[in-house]
Amino acid sequence: MWKLTNVLLQYIVPHHLLSRLVYKATRCAWRPWKNTLIRLFINKYKIDMSLAEKSSAHEFETFNDFFTRGLKPGVRPIEPVGHGLVSPVDATINALGKIEDSRIFQAKGKNYSLEELLNGDREHSGYYRNGNFITLYLSPRDYHRIHIPADGELQSMAYIPGRLFAVNPANTHRIDRLFARNERVITTFRAEIGMFSVIFIGAIFVGSIETVWHGQITPAARREYQKWHYDPGIVFRQGDEIGRFNMGSTVIVLTEPHKIDWSVTTEWVAMGQQIARL
Repeated sequence: MWKLTNVLLQYIVPHHLLSRLVYKATRCAWRPWKNTLIRLFINKYKIDMSLAEKSSAHEFETFNDFFTRGLKPGVRPIEPVGHGLVSPVDATINALGKIEDSRIFQAKGKNYSLEELLNGDREHSGYYRNGNFITLYLSPRDYHRIHIPADGELQSMAYIPGRLFAVNPANTHRIDRLFARNERVITTFRAEIGMFSVIFIGAIFVGSIETVWHGQITPAARREYQKWHYDPGIVFRQGDEIGRFNMGSTVIVLTEPHKIDWSVTTEWVAMGQQIARL
């Protein structure tokens, strides 16, 4: 009953106002505030700080600096998978499989359309019809930087305005078309395996989404559709950082049909772990 009530409340709360308040709170540099927040968060979510480049609350400028913390070299090695895919994030696999014509599985009894996810972009929808998808949920304790799953050349990026429902498992089972309704950033790359997209899904309390080439994209000054094209494209090597969530959310990866087979067998994956073979 509490989960259902929580879902219903999300239809009426001011998503973007709350997220902007969190944005400000997580960037406050007042030491007593940010140190207390960081210590409480570490204790609540049992975060292993021995993996991080900085291990003490005092070393971080703000709570957001802690939340988007880097890891020590070698902690997340990139598995040598040739032209296959590695996980772009530390995450729990929410769903993966084949895109059935243009329908993507969300949860039992729920799916959404590829076209709606891509904001009606017919060209990109055509790339992925009958292709493959994986949905990766980043919990609060996970590493929150996003990396490219294969060598690729950036072709375009699009910002899609939308709601900011929470993206936890309870919501994916109860809110129709959740990922196609939330605010999101779509990055598209050209690679030897064809075109692929890495989609950053926003959520309530996700104060900001940014990419390494553009900087901060959300919160947007104008909440309207925007698209950027890159010619020549920006080349990334498998495992390079491409962006980050300033507070957590979900990543969806789309690939063309007949290019890869999912090979992952675990529910939780580490960034750099093989998830698909050519």
